Amino acid sequence: MSDLPRKAVTRTARLAALPLGIAGRATLGLGRRIGGRSAEVVTAELQQATADQLFKVLGELKGGAMKFGQVLSVFEAALPEEVAGPYRAALTKLQDAAPPMPAATVHTALAQRLGEDWRELFLEFDDRPAAAASIGQVHRAVWHDGRRVAVKVQYPGAGDALLADLSQLSRVAWLLGPLIPGLDIKPLIAELRERVSEELDYELESQAQRRHAEEFAGDPDIAVPGVVAQADQVLVTEWMDGTPLAEVIARGTQEERDRAGQLLARFLFAGPSRTGLLHADPHPGNFRLLKDDGPVSGWRLGVLDFGTVDRLPGGLPAPIGASLRMALAGDAAGVLQMLREEGFVKPSIQLDPDAVLDYLLPIIEPAAVESFHFTRAWMRSQAARIADPRSPAYNLGKQLNLPPAYLLIHRVTLSTIGVLCQLGAKAPFRAEMLDWLPEFADRTRPSHRPGHPAEPGRSEQPKARNGTGSARLTKG
Repeated sequence: MSDLPRKAVTRTARLAALPLGIAGRATLGLGRRIGGRSAEVVTAELQQATADQLFKVLGELKGGAMKFGQVLSVFEAALPEEVAGPYRAALTKLQDAAPPMPAATVHTALAQRLGEDWRELFLEFDDRPAAAASIGQVHRAVWHDGRRVAVKVQYPGAGDALLADLSQLSRVAWLLGPLIPGLDIKPLIAELRERVSEELDYELESQAQRRHAEEFAGDPDIAVPGVVAQADQVLVTEWMDGTPLAEVIARGTQEERDRAGQLLARFLFAGPSRTGLLHADPHPGNFRLLKDDGPVSGWRLGVLDFGTVDRLPGGLPAPIGASLRMALAGDAAGVLQMLREEGFVKPSIQLDPDAVLDYLLPIIEPAAVESFHFTRAWMRSQAARIADPRSPAYNLGKQLNLPPAYLLIHRVTLSTIGVLCQLGAKAPFRAEMLDWLPEFADRTRPSHRPGHPAEPGRSEQPKARNGTGSARLTKG
């Protein structure tokens, strides 16, 4: 592949081939079963072939197809185990891998965006990509001052590809929906479309990353690489080593899983409170476990990729914490009233408060206990409860509404829980909520551990600065 496939007709044809390929394999499988092969063997072969095709199409197309695959991959913990196996490897690959953009294309892009003398900015530049994602790929390099850096280069034509892919994917959502029980695919795709322009804007990304890097500088738990330079569709940041979270999920010890889960939960709640921004792309490829020779309790979480953020000047909305507190206290009427006030229940809908509480309590179990063990089995049970038409939770869930202001918060929270279940982490989720979630502990502002900056919910938005790392290539 020489470049990001740009012709809409080509990309549409490849995506349209997904359901056709699956239907063809189903017909072939029926023939094999009639021919005497066991249903189990044939089903396993078909699932593996489907997973291979899914990765090949979504990965090679990059753009919106791969972005959707990355988002979908964090929900694989909700799949029934007999189905999850064949899909898990294929979807997980999409978290931090894709066929690379050729070196010649990268050089051309750098010359156009940094100038013909772009090589003078670097002491070293590795033409082999260290990572390839949905709209760009990352190269290792050494900045002219000796710092090791990551150079993120956007694929030519990425914007058109994102929009075209997501439009096509919305047409085949019926096919992809059954992969994750209880997850409505169409709103997910619609929300991704709304975020396209922000993710393509590396100026906005540099501002969001700089805000986080400044806030978490010297933090004992969270690390964010600093921004070195940014110009148009190129972003240069400090390089971050560490163990990718996908590797911890695949091979980590239980204490590694527990520490990673604890820090992931901490960042979910502390990030918005301390920066006014919500990191909105929590798939495992964007996190590193930073180990050292000290005790596990001192290891940190490295956070990458701030292309998608939700702007929350006051931190996470106070009604989230207040409604959770009331639910755990058994105040069914208060919970329903708050859901109405926030737009989760439309005025024309009549619901029984106790039924609403019964619907919520199993989902919010992690907030009710001091330490909760996130497992795939727990997530599968929740997904099945909500997706089963025979379940009261199914009928009640259909009557609830998700207000636009909460859409991204909802997806990020579910995605983070999905990663925690992939980790199998036993995490003190409740403690993080008590520390950082407004009104969960019956107070309007979060508390702070010693050593953490006591400036939650800053209202200012990140701004570009003159000097190191400002927009329109500024050298650090």
